[in-house]
Amino acid sequence: MKSKILIPLLAGLVLLGACKGVNKSESADTVENAVGKEKAVSLKKDTLQTGPKLVKKADIHFKVKNVQQTSEQIAALTTSLNGMVIHHTINSTSENSADIKRSSDSIMRVTVVNTTAEMTVKIPPANLESFMLQVSKMGIYINNSHMEISDKSLEYLSTQLKLKNQNERIARDKKETNAAKSPDDLLAFKNNMVDQQINNRRTDDSVKNSVVVLSFYESNVVTREIIANNDLSAYNPPVSKQLSISFENGWDVFVSLLVALANAWVIFPMGFGVWMLVRSIKKKRPVALAKN
Repeated sequence: MKSKILIPLLAGLVLLGACKGVNKSESADTVENAVGKEKAVSLKKDTLQTGPKLVKKADIHFKVKNVQQTSEQIAALTTSLNGMVIHHTINSTSENSADIKRSSDSIMRVTVVNTTAEMTVKIPPANLESFMLQVSKMGIYINNSHMEISDKSLEYLSTQLKLKNQNERIARDKKETNAAKSPDDLLAFKNNMVDQQINNRRTDDSVKNSVVVLSFYESNVVTREIIANNDLSAYNPPVSKQLSISFENGWDVFVSLLVALANAWVIFPMGFGVWMLVRSIKKKRPVALAKN
């Protein structure tokens, strides 16, 4: 009788334990699935928040009629399309030059000048194609044109997720007193976070503003200008004038010599006296020798 009662009781206990084990495994699987779904939803949410990060860059090299006028037109076009000129340079170099004498004191300098310009502008991506089309119409012909679109979405998302993990780690370290880092390690960790934030902001700026590099030039221009002759020998008077000046200078020298001699009149009587003395001495010397 007892065995008949114990057998159903033991069977019930085994069945109850099996049901509990099944419920525990099902609950564990349910928790794991929920965590996985939560992570997938979080990743999808971050991806949707960042959106596509398309960076557009373009450059164009072309020939124009006038570099200065084209520069002004491009600047006006950039402003009208809500853009901004961030770099502008105009260079003029002399290819060749020659000096042609026009008169004794002036020459005509003929120079072959080559003029080029470089501009870098930022244009909203929505207006990039319109900008490139209108700029192309300003040139005589295009040497080369290039546009590139790079997708920075994954890099941006990677940096964002890393920053999120680093922020969570900082929050966790603040709660755990034993997890304190050295000041140098903490500073390097924070600086790394700053660099990642700056990179993302730089990417945002590249997405909002497409960078276009323009280089253009015009045909060589021949310029002529009258300038003063820098050869000083060219300013000498003519030969007839030089001769007349020489005669005048000679007369002035002669007059100056006469004046100098007149001022030195005392030299002549003194010289005459010395000459007479020397002459008398020479005459007396032979007479004295004869007497001896």
